[in-house]
Amino acid sequence: MTDELLYQLALTQIPNIGCVQAKILIAHLGSAFSIFNTKKSQLEKIDGIGEIKAKSIAAFKDFSRAEEEIAFIKKYKITPLFITDENYPQRLLNCYDPPTILFYKGNTNLNASKIIAVIGTRNNSDYGKHATEKLIKELANENILIVSGLAFGIDSIAHKASLKNNLQTIGVLAHGLDSIYPAEHSGLAKNMLKQGGLLTEFMSSTKPDRHNFPGRNRIVAGMSDATIVMETNIKGGSMITAELANGYNKDVFAFPGKITDSKSIGCNYLIKNNKAVLLTDAKQLIEAMGWEEKQIAKPRKQKELFIELSMDEKIIINLLNEKETMNIDEINFKSGLSSSAVAAAILSLELQSVVASLPGKMYTLNA
Repeated sequence: MTDELLYQLALTQIPNIGCVQAKILIAHLGSAFSIFNTKKSQLEKIDGIGEIKAKSIAAFKDFSRAEEEIAFIKKYKITPLFITDENYPQRLLNCYDPPTILFYKGNTNLNASKIIAVIGTRNNSDYGKHATEKLIKELANENILIVSGLAFGIDSIAHKASLKNNLQTIGVLAHGLDSIYPAEHSGLAKNMLKQGGLLTEFMSSTKPDRHNFPGRNRIVAGMSDATIVMETNIKGGSMITAELANGYNKDVFAFPGKITDSKSIGCNYLIKNNKAVLLTDAKQLIEAMGWEEKQIAKPRKQKELFIELSMDEKIIINLLNEKETMNIDEINFKSGLSSSAVAAAILSLELQSVVASLPGKMYTLNA
């Protein structure tokens, strides 16, 4: 643990400074330490900060809560993941409001090549349970990380089915890692630590208050390649998560249900209003995301290019030469470029017919 962690934790405690402002500050100043050691007159010149927020930063002097959290992290071997850490879920960086710091306990890769969120109602029907278990069983050989919220109903069914089928699974919490909510899922959470883990943006002693759940839902949607709504009414957390996923330009799928079934009204609404693609099985999901394994794997040769390329374009081509297809989030992560620079370079390469786009925000070199 370093002094930088103290400043990182303290950054989340400053009044008037939320995730969006923290992201702006880090982009300009590079570290939490630098934020606390920059003059107020310089801070207020940063777009999106201004005088009031700069004053809040300059006036912050109480680091006791951050010190308490460091002691908790050390005692329980929690892994803190600041927004600049390489192990931080990189897909979240494409969201406008990524958590400033995350707390993780587990043994899986939060930047796995394939991640899906499986969500739904707390009061599932037999149909919802069967559909969820069937989907995850069909995904058993796909090496996909399953994300959900450890809630009653579809969430817990998804986690349990993942464990049963030897898939890694992450539970995103709306509270600190010193407790489990609901308490009935303590045993499930313990098993998940051996085959996935638990993730939260909330410090220890944070209770599962109602206003924490939308924040939890944005992590579920933001860290996944696609969100799958299994069963839900027209209102509730699953609908919020689906809307968030759409806002983050993520793929959203929904299982249809009877028009007379209240537990399927939300899914049918999402499909009807083009907010989700109708989904019936794992094969369709894999095809839509561009995750099919090619029958014949041939060594990939560097494409001979007779056009002048920018440095950014060359970086992306080199990445696509190493791997036949690559998701936009993986390109952003591995290239080291900003998301806007990647988008500009890919657009240019597409216009030059060097790169082709595939379903699921995947890209490949043209033959």
